[in-house]
Amino acid sequence: MDDVRIVRLGAAELPLFKAIRLESLRCSPSAFANTEADWTKLPDVEWLNRMKTPVYAALKGDEPVGIMGLLVQTGEKRAHRAKLVMVYLRESERGAGLADRLLSAVTDCAVENGVRQLELHANADNVAAIRFYERHGFEQAGRVPRALIEGGRDVDELFMVRRLS
Repeated sequence: MDDVRIVRLGAAELPLFKAIRLESLRCSPSAFANTEADWTKLPDVEWLNRMKTPVYAALKGDEPVGIMGLLVQTGEKRAHRAKLVMVYLRESERGAGLADRLLSAVTDCAVENGVRQLELHANADNVAAIRFYERHGFEQAGRVPRALIEGGRDVDELFMVRRLS
């Protein structure tokens, strides 16, 4: 685990961002509202635009093995809130605390930016993810029935919240 570092990605790391984001959509399609096809067709300018919000990667050497982003809300009344997005860790890296380190880096960034509440949506069938979030202080605040339709099947999402202050 010492050979893995958590870094905030910038425009220079666009190839790393593309590689790990497309891997996440390919390897864990049920975990995301978007598909690999949705992102593959994006022009580089849109990829770079999505990197303007904080995006962190777990790098093993120079290879990305995980990703987590933070989408800070805008506007005077919502600037205290942010949503976790693009949460993924390569299966071979799970169970060693790396997801904890990614979440810690993203949470630190949120706090530095005045965020007082983290939010996320999780596939209601993704028990492992839900347990992970609950271990880190997230609580279920609601359920969105039929949030997604995947392969002709209705998929509910849980809305989860963690207060930071």
